[in-house]
Amino acid sequence: MPIVEREPPKGRRESYVLPKVPVPPLKQTLDMYLTSIKHLVKEEQYQKTKSIVEKFGEPGGTGELLQEKLLEKSINTHNWVYDYWLDDMYLNQRLALPVNSNPAMVFPKQDFRDHKDSLKFAAHLITGVLEYKKHIDTRALPVDFSRGQLAGTPLCMKQYYRLFNTYRLPGLKRDTLVIHETGSTEQEHIIVACKNQFFVMDLVVKEKTLKEMDILSQLEKMVKMAENTEERQPPFGLLTSDGRTEWAQTRDVLIKDSVNRESLAVIEKCLCVVCLDDPSGMEVGDTSRALLMLHGGGHEKMGANRWYDKPMQFVVGEDGVCGTVCEHSPFEGIVLVACTEYLMKFMTGSPSKIGRATSVSELPAPRRLLWKTTPHIQGLLKASAERLQRLVRDLDMDVHKFEVYGKEFIKKQKMSPDAYIQVSLQLAFYRCNGRLVSTYESASIRRFHEGRVDNIRSATPETLAFVKAMTDEKTSLSDSEKIKRLWDAINAQTNSTIAVITVCKLRMNPLLKYTCVPTTVEMFCCYGPVVPNGYGCCYNPQADHLLFSVTSFHGSTETSSAVFIKALDEGLVEMRDLCKTSNKPQSNKIRCRRSHSPSVLCGSLDRA
Repeated sequence: MPIVEREPPKGRRESYVLPKVPVPPLKQTLDMYLTSIKHLVKEEQYQKTKSIVEKFGEPGGTGELLQEKLLEKSINTHNWVYDYWLDDMYLNQRLALPVNSNPAMVFPKQDFRDHKDSLKFAAHLITGVLEYKKHIDTRALPVDFSRGQLAGTPLCMKQYYRLFNTYRLPGLKRDTLVIHETGSTEQEHIIVACKNQFFVMDLVVKEKTLKEMDILSQLEKMVKMAENTEERQPPFGLLTSDGRTEWAQTRDVLIKDSVNRESLAVIEKCLCVVCLDDPSGMEVGDTSRALLMLHGGGHEKMGANRWYDKPMQFVVGEDGVCGTVCEHSPFEGIVLVACTEYLMKFMTGSPSKIGRATSVSELPAPRRLLWKTTPHIQGLLKASAERLQRLVRDLDMDVHKFEVYGKEFIKKQKMSPDAYIQVSLQLAFYRCNGRLVSTYESASIRRFHEGRVDNIRSATPETLAFVKAMTDEKTSLSDSEKIKRLWDAINAQTNSTIAVITVCKLRMNPLLKYTCVPTTVEMFCCYGPVVPNGYGCCYNPQADHLLFSVTSFHGSTETSSAVFIKALDEGLVEMRDLCKTSNKPQSNKIRCRRSHSPSVLCGSLDRA
């Protein structure tokens, strides 16, 4: 089985029982599928698909047989869809983790005066991680409750308990999500990466947890050791940036040697990885900071100073570029955002304790992880470096701050900021391509036991009608008809959200992935596109501005992040002008509110 997990200690379980994820009726699933694609494909293709779907749903047919098996699995498991979803979304995927799977959260730019300042920041950050980990281990985190649609429902907290005790182990055909027992003594260390070297920091020495000044002392020693070129090891972190099958094959080669086997075991059991980055040499802006989080700039910069399999990986750059990169399979965006917001508030609201606490005397010297190489392994490292560099060159990213207005203007129109922005993204895509395509907007189903996310299909027929009103039919329609279509699109988006979070399952292969990741502190999320000829767009709606992180691949002739951003800006301005020139919405219109604040995903919208 891909997951093995123990129950929380007695007395530490949440005092509520969540329902199981329901199995939607077969007819409902099939009808929803046909409705969601009818306006996106040509009539001939639709009729062919409809025929296949009808045959699948015939009485006594394949659909009914599979439906019965799902109902049976629902009875015998906590969550019938969890393993299917985990395998399909993550563990079966063979693409490299950087860009393709791992999202990143970019912290506010730090103004370090010198190298020592950055190490103090890292020590304080690690102290905050240990505080948060303590809350997790003791089940002291407050229970999350849903907001917006169906507000007030308690949410499943299991994803929080997988932040620091999980590891994605590469496999030849499928990876394995390894989950260590909470509070295990095997996990009393972190890994520190510096100059592509990996060091072990034991967090408990002589049965005492390290204080912040001890952590700083150990970091300083590690930096000094990393500068010793005579003892420098090859950049083995590069191997984790490779395709999953390639990395699994290489790992099989590595573990034949006991030195490599021991180093891998230490990394695979750590709480987290802290990456101490040298200055990148890049001009520091939002886009460059996001790129450094996603892929480290390739092997020529910080791309080898990472270990991409570890779910929580914190980056502290000497040039003030900081953030976290997460391996996405154990948890969704809301967990990443909640953790990072806690840490940012800890950093600003909890003064550093360096110099005020009693340290652990006679700290042992930090341990550098060693590797045994052969000409064959050196060749594998070179191949991994080249593949990472191709991925770096191919990624087309544009982080853009739209400053004409923010979510407060949208709220004054009595519209949902998230639904409004989703419609604007569809308008931008239509302007660029003359059509809509299947779109993935993730929404949380944590109101169910072990719930993860499902897909809101924001490319609705109502949205298509609106974007046509703003483009092809612009001169022939009145403003009142345009605003009516805008409301229809927003209401359809809201209804789709409600249907998803109460669970109407449906999977499609999207060309677009649009995700809302609102935060309460100044940071933003980013991730790569999910298909070669599509876009990834993560957005953070703030009171007076909207922040977008748009990605695509240079290798596709169908996409351009800069062109998409330009079309998005134009559409947002036109939508504002339309709202201003139109009458106020009638009282019988559905009043929508942002569905979740704060939320990730991580890259994913966790619309609870």
